[in-house]
Amino acid sequence: MTDTIQTERETGASVASSLPIAAQLAERPVGLLKFAKLAGRNMLEVIPIETTTQTYLKGPLKIHYICDPEIITELLVGAGRRFPKAQFTKDILGSAVGNSMMLSEGEKWKAQRRRYSPLFAARNLPMLCQHFAETGKEIAASLREGPGFVDVAQMAPAATLTNISRVIFSGNEEVSAEQIRVGLRNYFEYISNISLFDVMGLPAWIPRKKWFYSKAPVTDMRALARQVIESRRSESRPIPLDFLDLMIAALEEDFEDIETTVDNLLTFVVAGHETSANAMAWGAYLLALHPEQQAAIHKEIINVSPKEPITYEDLEQMPLLRAHTKETLRLYPSAAFFARDAGDDITIKGIKFAKGDALFFPVYSLHRNRMLWDDPDAYKPERFLDKPPPRGQYIPFGDGPRVCIGAQYAEAEMMVLMASILRGVAFELGDAPIPRPVLTFTMRADGPIMLRTRAL
Repeated sequence: MTDTIQTERETGASVASSLPIAAQLAERPVGLLKFAKLAGRNMLEVIPIETTTQTYLKGPLKIHYICDPEIITELLVGAGRRFPKAQFTKDILGSAVGNSMMLSEGEKWKAQRRRYSPLFAARNLPMLCQHFAETGKEIAASLREGPGFVDVAQMAPAATLTNISRVIFSGNEEVSAEQIRVGLRNYFEYISNISLFDVMGLPAWIPRKKWFYSKAPVTDMRALARQVIESRRSESRPIPLDFLDLMIAALEEDFEDIETTVDNLLTFVVAGHETSANAMAWGAYLLALHPEQQAAIHKEIINVSPKEPITYEDLEQMPLLRAHTKETLRLYPSAAFFARDAGDDITIKGIKFAKGDALFFPVYSLHRNRMLWDDPDAYKPERFLDKPPPRGQYIPFGDGPRVCIGAQYAEAEMMVLMASILRGVAFELGDAPIPRPVLTFTMRADGPIMLRTRAL
């Protein structure tokens, strides 16, 4: 069995295997230069494989790999909750999301978090889910009309881009949906090109290869976002009809300069698109790998809502679909890695972290750690049907004050889209190998995920 798993990790998943495809982690120590080279291409390749069998590992220099739920909770929720995001994270993402809530610190971050938290409250999700259901209905109809093979790694991003167009850029006559989609695709491609020098933490004045590329994808998208915000502000809609309306309403009560608003709008776009799209693609693959679970979820969806658009209220009656979504995010967390810089000296469970140390949270390894999970590499959604895992053990959206502000939004979007599709379409494995996960900006498939679709 071990040899089989290793072969799949190196060459792709066998259609005969019941274990989902896994990432290739580092099996030997990685030096600093190689670390930087590999991290710019696939961060998973520099994470030691020992992080799946140990809950703490001291890395080279000042690096700590942390998979202990108690230490994680203390660092993210307890004494270390104010530690800043890693500087290399800011260097990588700064040009794309600027001074947004994703990268800001201190009082500036608190003000932005306070301003935008109400937008993602549960009371707004029913309205947003109406847009998600419309997209899901369109995708299901398209798949039913043209059954056969589909690359779900392309289908899923197309779906979430459509949702973004609907919930953020809807109703803007000056900007076409196609213009938005093209702009966003170019923007995502640009920000996913991670600089080796940023990963190494070299000074900002040292030229990056990225500097020789056109910055048009970022400047064009910022201009587009600014135009949409100003146009929507002038409309003064009395009743919010989408996410951007909610955002504008929040700004009317709490002033923010236009450039910071653009930063935050693009942050919501990036995070909302990538998280949901990747999880949706991996989720479809897992259901194709486990047709019995797919059949059970299909039955659950039909019993709750056989024909009408899926609503936010419907999701509460779909525990199997919710468990599948959570298990997908366990096996394939979009935010598979994040880091903090220790802001002070701190000792937790006898481990000393000095000020300035790099605190690495390999979420991918945490979610597959053999000391924490039963049969961690297997797909077992029933893990989430009873009580939740202990705090710090399952963190697809982080934890503490900086937990992902859009976690409920993302989970609702994934569930509505999948419920809308699975009601009339089944996914099946084909002969094409399934690509391994790779991690740059988020964790995605290293190639197409080709599945056969069949109308029900």
